[in-house]
Amino acid sequence: MYRKTLAAFLSVAFFIGCSLVLDERTAAQTVQGKFNQKTPRQRLAERSFPNVTLTTHEGKKVKFYDDLIKDKIVIINFMYVKCDGTCPGTTANLLKVQKLLGDRVGKDIFMYSITLKPKEDTPRVLADYADAYKVGPGWKFLTGDPKDIELLRRKLGFVDRDPVRDAVKSNHINMLRWGNEPHTLWAGCPASLAPNKIVKELRLVDWPANDAAQERAQTRGEDR
Repeated sequence: MYRKTLAAFLSVAFFIGCSLVLDERTAAQTVQGKFNQKTPRQRLAERSFPNVTLTTHEGKKVKFYDDLIKDKIVIINFMYVKCDGTCPGTTANLLKVQKLLGDRVGKDIFMYSITLKPKEDTPRVLADYADAYKVGPGWKFLTGDPKDIELLRRKLGFVDRDPVRDAVKSNHINMLRWGNEPHTLWAGCPASLAPNKIVKELRLVDWPANDAAQERAQTRGEDR
């Protein structure tokens, strides 16, 4: 009788113990699952916006995601100063875009030009370049560690599937990436597109309240 009672007790204790272990594991997995649940915005940021350190043409250290991309509408292109290709034309074209956008640049739209030749394009070189084109506030020229620049180029999609073409820096300077980071809206267009059309394209990712302002900017551009 004693043995049967003891066996029954041990059996119950075993199952209770297993149940407690399973409950603890389930609870832990639930907590871990909730912890690992990320929004599309977070996943996109981790996948496409490395938070590397860059230096502006003003000599300021900035984090790519935290300081330049997060919570903003941005226009991004790659360039380099000693460029005989489309770089000068692209910069001049973007200068017209900046003028069309007016005082919105630096407030809720930000422009970034990242050098593909960071060893040559120091902050001082980039500052002289920006001064030569008389760029306004809200447009930063950026340099950094060559490995970080290359990582950004690839993550942002400035890539050619042909490795031979991809290795040629001038093949990555005639495109724009623009987007609304908090709304996870991103697109691109040729940097040579007419300035008023670039402004119009930006409406696809703009804050809804600014549609009227963009419409006015587009109208000004078409009247010129």
